[in-house]
Order: sequence, then C-alpha cells, then structure tokens
Amino acid sequence: MKRFCVWFCLLLAGFAGGQPGYADAKRVETAPLRVLLIPADGGTEDGTKADFKPLFDALTRVTGLEFEVTVGQSYSAVIEGMCAGHADIAWFGPVSYLEARDRGCAELLGMEERAGSTHYYAGLFVLASSGIKSVAQLSGRRLALGSSHSASSFAYPLAVLKDGGIDPLTDIRSLRLSESHTQTLMALSSGQVDAAGASLISFERAVNQGGLDASRFRVLAKSAPIPNPPLAVSTKLSAALKARLRAALGKLHETPGVKREAIRGYGGKQVDRYITDFDEASLDTAAERIAFINDDFTAALIRKAGKVQD
Repeated sequence: MKRFCVWFCLLLAGFAGGQPGYADAKRVETAPLRVLLIPADGGTEDGTKADFKPLFDALTRVTGLEFEVTVGQSYSAVIEGMCAGHADIAWFGPVSYLEARDRGCAELLGMEERAGSTHYYAGLFVLASSGIKSVAQLSGRRLALGSSHSASSFAYPLAVLKDGGIDPLTDIRSLRLSESHTQTLMALSSGQVDAAGASLISFERAVNQGGLDASRFRVLAKSAPIPNPPLAVSTKLSAALKARLRAALGKLHETPGVKREAIRGYGGKQVDRYITDFDEASLDTAAERIAFINDDFTAALIRKAGKVQD
C-alpha cells in the first residue's frame, strides 16, 4: 500500500504541475495507456503482471498503442485508481468492477471466454484430514476470507455459508481477512483457520506453482457460477479510443500474427477470446445473489476480523 500511495502522490504532483491528463486525446496517443490490475494471486506484482503481459503485448502489435501494466496493492486501490483518473484500463473482479461502474468511472472493455464459458467458481476449502464434511460443521470454527471487494474469496464463499445455514457473524468463532486468495489458503495450510474461501482457479495456480500440496485440501462446497473478472476501460477516455480498443480486443483471437497462447486471462490461463459486447445484465443478476452483503454487514465482518481494510 505504501508503494501505491507514493505512486498516487507522484501522479497528483504531476497533475498539479500542469501536466495534461490522459483524458486529453493527444496525451493518450503519445504516452502508454496505464493498466492497473487487481492483485489476484499472492498479493504480489510479478505473478499477476506476468499473466497479462502477453495479452497487452499482442494489443500493442495490433494497435500500435503502448501499455504500462502495474498491479495495485489491493482491490480497493485499483477501484480508487480508476475512479481518481489514474488508470485507463483496469482488470477487476466482478464485484469490484460493479463498484467502479456504479461510481461512473468504468465501462466494460471485454470479458474472457474459455471453452464456451464466461464463468468461474469459488470454493470453501478445508484440510482433507479435518473431518469436516458439511458447511453446517463450520459452526464454531475459524474462517479465512479475502478482500471484501473480491467476489470469489469473500462474497460467494459467504453465499455458500448462508446456503449452509451458517451466519459468519454469530456462528463462526474467528475470522481472518486478507488481500489475496493465496493468503487465505496459506492460513488454512498452516492451521491458523479451519476453512478458507478462494477461487478454484487460484487454488489450481497455487498448486501448480508448488506453494500448496493439493492432496492436503478438499473442496467442502462449491459456489454458484461467478462471471469472469472483466477488463474495463475508463469513462474518461475518448469514445474513439474506447472503440479502437474494443475492436482490437474482440478480434484478437482471429488476428493474423497473434499467437493463441498470448490471449491470457485470470490465473494466466489461455482463453479462447474476449467478448466485447458482453451482456452486463448477467453481472447484475449475479450480484443479486450476494445482495445480502450490504455495507453494514461488511463493516460488521471487518470488525469481527479486527482488521480495517484500505
């Protein structure tokens, strides 16, 4: 977060000194478009940045535009970065995208599609040796969740708990909150908690990178489908530039000279394509499932965890 704050302050200083903003069309054409990514795995820059670098390198080859890709220190930092005008493109979780969209600072750029699907899943994980066989058995246990802005490590695991008859405020003994899926899974692995919420993609990635032994974990319950994390564009960009970006991204999978393995998405996985005319009604429908998680409920959970999130 210190790193983000320093970067944020430097940008403010630049604007105060009379530097033209990125909403200025000439500035957009002559300087890299700033891409800000949520810290999906591990809360570090390198892994998430490496996931999307091939995609933006391919867009550079097709459009001639340059992209400067960085990773925010938290989900909320990415939302604030976009809404403060210090990012031109952002990769959000579906919940954090809706927050930025509803604040009027983000528009959908593209939704990844893999094997005909535009959805992924979250899970409540337990240790295989725990003897916990149902969500109901989490009563009186310890739980780890991710950022309150995360769909798959916070909101949808809470929906799974609700469906299983567990109230995290009264039935869970203690709650840990972190800014990454990997941190929640590591808390479970080290015995600090009895269950953890994370996306199945993040779990697979942590296993593939050697950080977790898959045989020690078990998916206690799987969530309803979650819309894939979208790429979004700032509302401050010109209509012409937004159209240019959508056209290039939507046809990238069939553009001569672009390798299919460069079309990457969540978890660094190769995807089939990006849908740039995705029906956002499905995002709103998915949000209705977790509508019970209002500001008061979230604030109570943060207090229970004894952690104030930035």
